[in-house]
Amino acid sequence: MKNLAGLMKQATQMQQKMQEMQASLETLEVEGSAGAGLVTCTLNGKGDMRRLRIDPKLADPAETEMLQDLVVAAHADAKRKIEQITADEMQQMTGGMNLPAGMKLPF
Repeated sequence: MKNLAGLMKQATQMQQKMQEMQASLETLEVEGSAGAGLVTCTLNGKGDMRRLRIDPKLADPAETEMLQDLVVAAHADAKRKIEQITADEMQQMTGGMNLPAGMKLPF
């Protein structure tokens, strides 16, 4: 029974750390860019877009398709950065313990 109580305590602590991590991810902002900085996209740690900046030089109607591609690329760049930050934080939180495949925390 002693081991079970210790395990429950560890699980509670882990849950608390996960909640703290989720709260900190909401305040985290990561910027992705594309086209040598002509398009920048800012996401929070949950992947929600907060800001989008498009250089006025790209406002040419003939360049609409390129602009759309750059927005998608900037978003993907920011998303990759968030995934790396999240993976690093999870690695620290779990003390290097490998989680089962497909178990993506905290989401």
